[in-house]
Amino acid sequence: MKFLPDYEDIERAHSLIAPFVHRTPVMTSISVNTITAGNLYFKCENFQKVGAFKFRGASNAVFSLSEEEAQKGVATHSSGNHAAALALAARMRGIPAHIVMPSTSPEIKKRAVEGYGGMITLCEPTLQARESTLNEVVQKTSATVVHPYDNFFVIAGQGTAVKELIEDRGPFDLIIAPIGGGGLLSGTAIAAKYLLPSCRVIAAEPAGADDAYRSFHAHRIIPSENPKTIADGLLTSLGQRNFAIISGLVDDIVTVSEEKIIEAMRMIWERMKIIIEPSSAVPLGAILEGKIRVEGLKTGIILSGGNLDLGKLPF
Repeated sequence: MKFLPDYEDIERAHSLIAPFVHRTPVMTSISVNTITAGNLYFKCENFQKVGAFKFRGASNAVFSLSEEEAQKGVATHSSGNHAAALALAARMRGIPAHIVMPSTSPEIKKRAVEGYGGMITLCEPTLQARESTLNEVVQKTSATVVHPYDNFFVIAGQGTAVKELIEDRGPFDLIIAPIGGGGLLSGTAIAAKYLLPSCRVIAAEPAGADDAYRSFHAHRIIPSENPKTIADGLLTSLGQRNFAIISGLVDDIVTVSEEKIIEAMRMIWERMKIIIEPSSAVPLGAILEGKIRVEGLKTGIILSGGNLDLGKLPF
């Protein structure tokens, strides 16, 4: 197995997962275009199954398993969208999903995972506890571990979102995605640079969780330490595979203030009438903050998801 996926792997993933995932719509807004002086196209992965792009990668990982591997199930540690995505993909294939979640995970997320048939094992809210608990589960079950982003099949699956965006509304001068662990961005960069070699790919990251920004500019992985941001989907450190792809293909990574993330989120809710989570708002936040110039450019933006607690809105 080669270490890094290429565009053929994204094509293979797309044909494999097409019966299971939504081909999400691409939306535009005259008022947002007027405010930004740009020509913006939003790929709405908030309308994906489980409410996030993560279902693409999880589906590709689950349906790529051999029959023998599949019978033993899949396992991961996640407190967020990947947990729900893997549980649903496993249920669709009729196999068990073992999900290690920190005891501090929001009740709404635990209920979502259980609702999709995932078997939850709770652990202390530290990375060490998550990893050691996952090891115990795997020793008991022999399940295949599906990492949320540092996984060959997950990266290839995530790249299908931008493949659809380009097929449906391309070509683009610029494509922007948020970055946390780098699964979405690495898949996006592979597909975008293959289909549109002259298109620039830029990632946006919260200033309060800027490990990818620092890693990209230092040319080495700098782990995330005590990140603080409302964009809770972007708290993780970069994966090894993800960093290798991003270093080679991504043009730039910029950071965004909390104020602009909230402003962008509110703008999309108010102007486009769609629910997105804070992580999805980070690319538009970067434009509003003047970190990415879009004047006169046809720009594709991936809205990564729409899962958030409606009782805790920032506006």
